[in-house]
Amino acid sequence: MICYSLLKAIIYYILNLNTFGIELYFWCFILWYKVKRSIFDNKNYKDKQVLKLVDKIILGIETSCDETSASVVKNGREVLSNVISSQVDLHQKYGGVVPEIASRKHVELIIPVVNQAIEEAGITPDAVDAVGVTCGPGLVGALLVGLSAAKAIAFAWGKPLVGVHHIEGHIAANYIEHKELQPPFVCLVASGGHSHIVHVEDYDSFKILGKTRDDAAGEAFDKVARAVGLGYPGGPLIDKKAKEGNPEAIDFPRVYFEKGCFDFSFSGIKTAVLNYLNNLEQKGEKYSVEDVCASFQAAVVDVLVTNLISAAKHTNSRKVALAGGVAANSMLRKELEKQAGRNGLEMYYPSPILCTDNAAMIACAAYYEFIRGNVSGLNLNAIPGLKLGERG
Repeated sequence: MICYSLLKAIIYYILNLNTFGIELYFWCFILWYKVKRSIFDNKNYKDKQVLKLVDKIILGIETSCDETSASVVKNGREVLSNVISSQVDLHQKYGGVVPEIASRKHVELIIPVVNQAIEEAGITPDAVDAVGVTCGPGLVGALLVGLSAAKAIAFAWGKPLVGVHHIEGHIAANYIEHKELQPPFVCLVASGGHSHIVHVEDYDSFKILGKTRDDAAGEAFDKVARAVGLGYPGGPLIDKKAKEGNPEAIDFPRVYFEKGCFDFSFSGIKTAVLNYLNNLEQKGEKYSVEDVCASFQAAVVDVLVTNLISAAKHTNSRKVALAGGVAANSMLRKELEKQAGRNGLEMYYPSPILCTDNAAMIACAAYYEFIRGNVSGLNLNAIPGLKLGERG
């Protein structure tokens, strides 16, 4: 088990959370832990025939935004533990995530969260075969905390390190929920920072078919929720209010591009909602929050579902999937299920707990990278703008 008494003392000397501070925080832990525990050299892991390995246990770590999470997953599909510490309450009063606050909270929580994940899994460090960690995209300060912790643990325990793309992790959440699911399939990844349609060709091979040209879907939900006074996070709040409203009350615009293009644009609908609200307020007229939420949500869902179904037809795929925070939206699930059925497509989506940022999905993605020999060095760095398919 990880002891963090030394880390607790060092934190008082780290007044500014930056790359040097985070690295110092965790590398001091390494020096202490190396004295306490004899470990083996892992420099030859890339030379091993990992494709033949079975029953592999991965420790996953996720800190790309405002969730501090650690998870233990067996063979990429069986979750032994999945600990998530959310900072939603902390950021609510600011109307969104404050990067500096998120990073400092990660520093405070990361070691206890990893400890808890190991305890709940009922294993010892010796049972862990690799450490998977999100290396991008995300908030750079937040990423550095998880990455530094993962590197320290991997080095101290003598385990290989596996850098994971955050979107790849969201897609992998479907493998946990649906044991039978295998590539290829087309997946819509929609969250506060991403809106992608991805052709999942294999476990480690992805092709982006469409993406947002401006705001992400989840970002639009947050901004509209703030405009109508619902607060943060906007997605679940709008989803709840929309159930009480009329989705046809207001004709908000749907943006589609030329045939064969599956890109999104949500800045226009966000602006349309703001203009609608401002016009009524200037006239002294009232509006229905429920109708605004229902109509806005219907417009966004229409575009997401239409583009996903079109992309599936374009690739001759018979399977579609959802991933990311917006994938928890009840209307999106309902409409996609209806349209998938009409078009003879199989549909998959994770449970809500696996839609949000979590380490189980990272451990799952890391497993499939690991068994293909895709491991990282201890010089792995945080890349806030990492593109899907790129290695950290």
